[in-house]
Amino acid sequence: MLVSDALPLPGGTGIDEQQLRRIAEQLWYPLWDSGANVDHSVRTLPEMVSAAEADLRVASGLLDVRHLVGDPNLTLRLRTTMLAQWRREARQRLPELHKLVRSRHDLMGELAHESVPDLKEAEGGIRDATVLKSLVATWLVDVPHVELERSRMALLDVRDLLHDIAGRATDRVAPELWSELGHRLGASDARAAQVHVRELGRRITHLSRLTWRRVDDALARPAHVGVRRPSLTPLAEGVALAANEVVLDKRARPAEDPALLLRAAAEAAERDVVLAPPTAARLARECAPLPDPWPAEARRLLVRLLASGRGLLGTWETLEETGALAQILPEWERIRLLPHASAIHRFTVDRHVVETCIEASGLIRRVARADVLMVAALLHDIGKGSLTEHSVAGEPIARTIAARMGFDDEGVELIALLVRWHLLLAETATTRDPDDPATVTALASRLGSAEALDLLTVLTEADARAASPKAWSSWRSGLVLDLSRRARAALTSGAALPTISNDEVTVPKEVRRGGVSITVDAAPDGSRVTVIAPDRVGLLADFAAMFALQRVGIRAARVWSQDQFGISVWEVTDEHVDAAVLRQRLEAIREGRVDPAPRLAPSAPQTLAPTVVVRPEASAQATVLEVRTSDRPGVVYQVCRALARLDVAVRSAHVDTLGPQAVDVFYLQEAAAGALSEVRAAEAAHAVRDALTA
Repeated sequence: MLVSDALPLPGGTGIDEQQLRRIAEQLWYPLWDSGANVDHSVRTLPEMVSAAEADLRVASGLLDVRHLVGDPNLTLRLRTTMLAQWRREARQRLPELHKLVRSRHDLMGELAHESVPDLKEAEGGIRDATVLKSLVATWLVDVPHVELERSRMALLDVRDLLHDIAGRATDRVAPELWSELGHRLGASDARAAQVHVRELGRRITHLSRLTWRRVDDALARPAHVGVRRPSLTPLAEGVALAANEVVLDKRARPAEDPALLLRAAAEAAERDVVLAPPTAARLARECAPLPDPWPAEARRLLVRLLASGRGLLGTWETLEETGALAQILPEWERIRLLPHASAIHRFTVDRHVVETCIEASGLIRRVARADVLMVAALLHDIGKGSLTEHSVAGEPIARTIAARMGFDDEGVELIALLVRWHLLLAETATTRDPDDPATVTALASRLGSAEALDLLTVLTEADARAASPKAWSSWRSGLVLDLSRRARAALTSGAALPTISNDEVTVPKEVRRGGVSITVDAAPDGSRVTVIAPDRVGLLADFAAMFALQRVGIRAARVWSQDQFGISVWEVTDEHVDAAVLRQRLEAIREGRVDPAPRLAPSAPQTLAPTVVVRPEASAQATVLEVRTSDRPGVVYQVCRALARLDVAVRSAHVDTLGPQAVDVFYLQEAAAGALSEVRAAEAAHAVRDALTA
């Protein structure tokens, strides 16, 4: 006999098959009568091979076959046959297995974060540990065997205790069972028991996701014979891609580069690839600590990481599992695996925060400060876990963290304000009369500005969507957005846009003779480039193309006209910008030797559609156009080129990059001076939108 769901029938013994079946039934019925949950089948060895070929579940189950009594050679033959068949057919069968695993995860949720976790079927449960052993048996991938087996055995021990406490066979841990389970486990209280069990689930989940990524990568590659040479694709300073995993290259100097951990994490999350756990662990050990306050690069990398969308989840889990997250945000320990008190939440507090960041990343087009939004999403529940109301407790913590991250005073106060009042809009919208003037007055007085209201509106939506579908129902969203519109009308007639502040500059003689002046000055974390030339429609497009073709990243820019000359001052990311090279690029563009359009066309569809909005209330002398799109080379060029084709002049531009989003505000006039008519403004907006989506 063997441990599995099948009893193989030996051949060549002279024993009648029906007699063997009767013997098997004599074995099963006493077990069933005792109340044991035992499945069974009685098959010959060829029948078992056929059953495994026809049913993936049978094939997976037979990989774990163990001999108990009877003919050991028969068990050995079965095991050897099943393993050989599994390895031979792995490339064909693993996609089906992965589909079954994903369906189960969608249905059961995660052991680490579900309010009522299932120890067996949930993601990170006992079933996943068994699946991982099946993946290892293919010889395509490997997992840390000791960690996996330790976690699996610990979960089995927990399930035994659960059955004893519940008095029946159950895999779901109801909330009222945690206290007794904690006592049986020797934990201090119910919270400690939850942390213990959820940590086991999270560890198996992390191993499972990492292994399945590697399986997908192995299946995508053709089968090779012999040893393949490793291939590194450079991604950023000190960071490279190898076999779809972000690793360090030979130039990496962790002890001298405090931003290296964040750089590697941001690259992995944005590409939705694996941050190699050994790499993260090494960076946690060796990376130089971030200074207080952080350098601007580190803050920008954090915003990129948080705004990376779905790729954030796997990278964040790797940072947690390897201890690297403590180097970035030591306060995370406050909410790690903390259960929510509210039943409306799908996840534990820490996972809810990550989901809020993921939801917010899809809404950044609607705010002017994407950096503030993403960090506020990260910190909005940081005050949980204490007796003080969490938004009150979280405000000073968030203010301290934001200051340490190097935000300016305005950014620090905005983040603290959002954390303090992140429940205000939803609570007011669902519990107060929106037609009562006092409702809008109270909301507006708390926030103080349209910018804060816009940020809070988006944070409220992201927070609700991350909690559960019912938290952002059509009814609730309608109430929230309606109150937000009313409050915005009370606060201001329009969005707060940058004021035009131009300096009087001396125009060089070469420019007065029709030439171009390009000067480069050092600036914090980059360079400041001043370009002066005779003004004309399309001049700004040429300047923008000059930078984009040279792959010089633009952080901000101011553009204005002085007499008949166009002046622009560009804040760029590169510290070593060669004015002579820029001049060569510009001359090639002006003379028609280089066409920037095909070179700067988007290489792939955008995950978020761009938004182009006319702000008629923002200026009486010009038409203000606000553009939000993915930050990539060529955005400013494409906008200015589209406007130049309509003979629309850009009299002032305020270009800023916040995280992965470019937020560009253009003050437009007709070439003969004067604001655009409503028809022309709409035409300009449509042209810009078409240019960015072509």
